[in-house]
Amino acid sequence: MAALAASAAVILAGCGATKVGAPAAPAAPAPTSLTFSVTSTTPTTTVATPTSRAYIGPNGLPIETGQFLAPSTTTALGRIVDGVQCERFAQLAYTTYAHLQVYVAGHSLALPGGIGLVDPVPEATAHGLLYDAGACMYWLHTRAADGLIEAQSPVPRRFTLGEFFAIWNQPLTRRRVAAAHGAVTAFVNGRRWKRSPAAIPLTANASIELAVGRPVPKPPRVDWVGTGF
Repeated sequence: MAALAASAAVILAGCGATKVGAPAAPAAPAPTSLTFSVTSTTPTTTVATPTSRAYIGPNGLPIETGQFLAPSTTTALGRIVDGVQCERFAQLAYTTYAHLQVYVAGHSLALPGGIGLVDPVPEATAHGLLYDAGACMYWLHTRAADGLIEAQSPVPRRFTLGEFFAIWNQPLTRRRVAAAHGAVTAFVNGRRWKRSPAAIPLTANASIELAVGRPVPKPPRVDWVGTGF
């Protein structure tokens, strides 16, 4: 039940890209830090942890490429956040799933597995790491680095992206996504979202894109067929 910890520093300047060799089998991402120096719409910011190139993960969705937006270890430590509780076991009376993709200056950033899991426990599978909670899991969490946000609660309720980021202890505003600063363009199911990104509802099979700065990539299409979600 140990968390993975290896580190390597990588610098990305301007709009260049960092290439990370893909292992023969999916391996645990190694904690690092990465500094972006991009356009004036996206001032310098620091994000953490790379994933390898894309492959289908344990949930049946592609593992997101690029650096992790922030480490999963910033998750709130069991306290109730915006009415969302941390339970010892998964609450399956009400379940729904949404997908989040984040870009900074046009570069894909990934959500790590283990957000919303206190004392996350990684399990190696044939398709990469899948996380469970050693202590407790919030009703909103991620179990793999594929952008899938799982909402599981004892009663039906309306969850928002802002609540997920609050559990993650990361800011989400019109000008900021975690450590990335700049104008935030949001899409929900391919349509432009004009309100605060924190208000985006985590509805069933919602496909959400947040783009910080320019360019703004075309919203990706999420193929839910065969995932069971």
